[in-house]
Amino acid sequence: MSAISNMRFFSGALLALVVLGLPAQAAEPAQKSAAAKQKAAAPKQLAYASPEAAVQALIAAAKVADGKAMIAILGPGAKPLIESGDAVSDKERRTRFVASYEEANKLERSDDAKVILTTGKDAWPFPIPLVKDAAGWRFDTAAGKAEILNRRIGSNELSTIQSMLAYVDAQRDYYRLNPQKDKLQGYAQKLVSSKGKRDGLYYPTKAGEPLSPLGPRFDAAKAEGYGGAGVKTTAYHGYHYRILKGQGADAPGGAYDYLAQGKMIGGFALIAWPATYRNSGVMTFMVNHDGVVFEKDLGLNTASVAGKITRFNPDATWNKL
Repeated sequence: MSAISNMRFFSGALLALVVLGLPAQAAEPAQKSAAAKQKAAAPKQLAYASPEAAVQALIAAAKVADGKAMIAILGPGAKPLIESGDAVSDKERRTRFVASYEEANKLERSDDAKVILTTGKDAWPFPIPLVKDAAGWRFDTAAGKAEILNRRIGSNELSTIQSMLAYVDAQRDYYRLNPQKDKLQGYAQKLVSSKGKRDGLYYPTKAGEPLSPLGPRFDAAKAEGYGGAGVKTTAYHGYHYRILKGQGADAPGGAYDYLAQGKMIGGFALIAWPATYRNSGVMTFMVNHDGVVFEKDLGLNTASVAGKITRFNPDATWNKL
């Protein structure tokens, strides 16, 4: 396994204990008084007689995706960490963590009051340390929060960059295949085709037919659980995607529409932004037919800002990868 693949696997796997496969809930504004009441009513974090007992309780809860038990074990501050905005990815990471734990696990003592859980044959450290206080042994979730988010975000952003490049390849394949047999060939204006049509990068094919441009990637996503019954998430590995049908003055070649006579013949572009800013990702990405990915941190209002972007227009504030 390469260093990058190794990092991506464990960045997801070690995070799995704190992602339960539950759909993210949109945060609602709350009055200070209500927030204070909730804080006062928040249950205390469980403490255990030994670090081994704490780990066993956590693993048991993770195996059955018991959200209430997980919060009780990790503490009220862990709740934001278990909601990445992508329920499928969260569940997959949790499953891989449990498998890593069952492969191998060890408790390494830093001192008499601090222990680190390691899992897997490579002994990767779980980001939340176990600490001892007057009540007993507990998980110090606050200490591990930054590392948890860094691992999740890093994994999702690497996956998204790969998806952007795969989109470029898929559009080129779509143009070459011309699946609708159009006299005026063009690129796909949709990621998934309309029912009964082949106007998107993915469409069902019959035995013996060439796969659709996104066929293998779409099938892999379905195997992970995306698009399954009861799955409401629209994010893929923590990111939303949208096709752009034109470019602005700051793009190579200047401003112009990709559409002509209803066909997207002038080029293609794609934007991807995090489902939950600073939780499932930070950077927003764009790519066009030149195959160069750009990134930018759109800030706390990322979803709103990204929603207003209708053209591929990476100005000087965007970084080229």
